Amino acid sequence: MSKEKILVVEDAPDISSLLKIYFTSQGYEVITAMRGQAALEICRKTPPNLALLDVNLPDMEGYEIGKALRQSARTRHIPVIFLTARGEKQDRLKGLGEVQAEYYIVKPFDIEEVHTIVKGALDRARQKNLTHPVTNLPTAELINEQYRTLLSTSGWALALVQINGFETFTQSYGAVVGEEVLKFTALLMSEIINELGRPEDFAGQMIVGPAFVITSSPEALQAICQKLCERFDAEIGLHYNYKDRRNGHITIQDDEGNPRQIPLMSLSIGVLTSEDGPFYDIRELSESAEEVRQRALAEAREQGRKSHMSIGRV
Repeated sequence: MSKEKILVVEDAPDISSLLKIYFTSQGYEVITAMRGQAALEICRKTPPNLALLDVNLPDMEGYEIGKALRQSARTRHIPVIFLTARGEKQDRLKGLGEVQAEYYIVKPFDIEEVHTIVKGALDRARQKNLTHPVTNLPTAELINEQYRTLLSTSGWALALVQINGFETFTQSYGAVVGEEVLKFTALLMSEIINELGRPEDFAGQMIVGPAFVITSSPEALQAICQKLCERFDAEIGLHYNYKDRRNGHITIQDDEGNPRQIPLMSLSIGVLTSEDGPFYDIRELSESAEEVRQRALAEAREQGRKSHMSIGRV
């Protein structure tokens, strides 16, 4: 299981170093940033499980960071804890009310008390099943919430993305290497969405299986998925050993002991838009997306393609 990731946004090197050393010793992965823009960039690329924010930063207030996280569908689920010297009542109200922070801690602080608060916030987020344990992407109820938003609006596009051959790969290479593939795919999606999409676009991961969800505008999503297919095919070979990468497949034994060649992993993507509706509930929406994805997989096999995208309800 991947370590839970904490983002520490603090411009005082001594405090930043203290927090990083302590939380690393407690088994967390710790990323630090001294400026707000750097923190937001980290959250867009590799969302943390929790953000510890100072208020006074060189380029912006921590409140602005928290508000920006809350405004994006990809980061609004991240628990925020303020750790700051600003302890006036109006400061607390701003952090807890406007930003909806989990907690507001005033310096000087007791590091063990901070750890207890952080652990409690992470436990609550885990119990709500808000993020995938490997990639930290929104999952479960957050995906359903996004589906419900789509049902009540128009002008949207939804992509269901699945990694073909993932199960066979993990059986051959192991679960740990499989987790690296999930992380790679999540990071690739985030990079491409940041490049071609919009701040309000959503990326999530199903809690079971190597399946992901992206929502955007119809025009942007088609470009996102096309580039995702191209880059996945170009880069996925790096997760295989040299022999399998050169051959373009892995060899396994079937149930009768005969060798069977399995192609390198690829993506099958089904894309729906609001024009393919109406959709009356999230079950119909998700099942329709899966039908289009299955069509993409069948078309890829018929045409001898690798990753492939299919668009539109049948």
